[in-house]
Amino acid sequence: MTLDFTRLAEIERRYEELAARLADPEVVADADRLRALAKEHARLEEIVLPYRRWTALGQDIEAAQALAAESDDPDTREWVRREVAELESQREVLEREIIELLLPRDERDERDVILEIRAGAGGEEAALFAGDLLRMYMRYAERKGWKAEILSASETGIGGFKEVIVNLSGRRVYSRMKYESGVHRVQRIPVTESGGRIHTSTATVAVLPEAEEVDVEIRPEDLEIDTFRASGAGGQHVNKTESAIRITHKPTGIVVTCQDERSQHKNRERALRILRARLYELARQEQHEREAAERRSQVQSGDRSQKIRTYNFQQGRVTDHRIGLTLHKLDLILDGDLDELLDALIAADQAERLARLG
Repeated sequence: MTLDFTRLAEIERRYEELAARLADPEVVADADRLRALAKEHARLEEIVLPYRRWTALGQDIEAAQALAAESDDPDTREWVRREVAELESQREVLEREIIELLLPRDERDERDVILEIRAGAGGEEAALFAGDLLRMYMRYAERKGWKAEILSASETGIGGFKEVIVNLSGRRVYSRMKYESGVHRVQRIPVTESGGRIHTSTATVAVLPEAEEVDVEIRPEDLEIDTFRASGAGGQHVNKTESAIRITHKPTGIVVTCQDERSQHKNRERALRILRARLYELARQEQHEREAAERRSQVQSGDRSQKIRTYNFQQGRVTDHRIGLTLHKLDLILDGDLDELLDALIAADQAERLARLG
């Protein structure tokens, strides 16, 4: 795909127009209008500045080639040849960057997420693997400077989780974490296995963009709210008051339970955040089906029945089946070193979208 110069010229004109309007005293006096225009200006600047650098590099290449044509000195011509090759390389990188910036944006990319991890097939080993995934994502959040808050957890007692729900907040969290939705598979010898046999277990990960109140209307009459005593692993009571909350959304049958906080109010608040995210995702999926937009690539798919990745402990490798990528750095990945995997998934996603546009 080549650059769309007509569109780029329009974007540059709009960028300059916005710069002029942002200096207008009337605009400056209107805080809401100023904020909206400044946001648009900053977004267009991400495209305009690389485009201007790309144009300037083209002019530098032409000037260097003209110098070589006028020179009879072999050393000068060789120097110009190397210089032009370097400038053309820089220009190609910028061109790819600009094309990617022109791709349609997913408006959810800026959102925080509700991350849900559930043990799948494999009993206690699957629950332990769910705990491994939780630690992996918590370490990744720490590396990225995101805030991670466990909203709800159902522990098994020996370090595993039947289910754990986490809120991740920070800069462009969904833009990276959305590729983690699906079935994760582990192949290893469980600590409880005396015969040394390799077992295969699974855990399911769901990544939901966090919804705001304006996105989803939750009517009080549609909710059935129950309270009960919170209990820990093995059934022992950790709270003698009925602080745990179970919310059932009657129209959809979605049930959310929160019991981690001692405050009934805080548990209710957390449960509503999770419910809002699930309803937002459900509405988005229904809209997607209505529009029959079956255009997402395998990389983009959030189909929870799809096996997306295998973690093989014996071979120390992690394989992402959507793009056929295998990395022999299992320990690092489980310690939250996910950028190489996610960068490859993002690149594959962008290539797929570019192919559809081209």
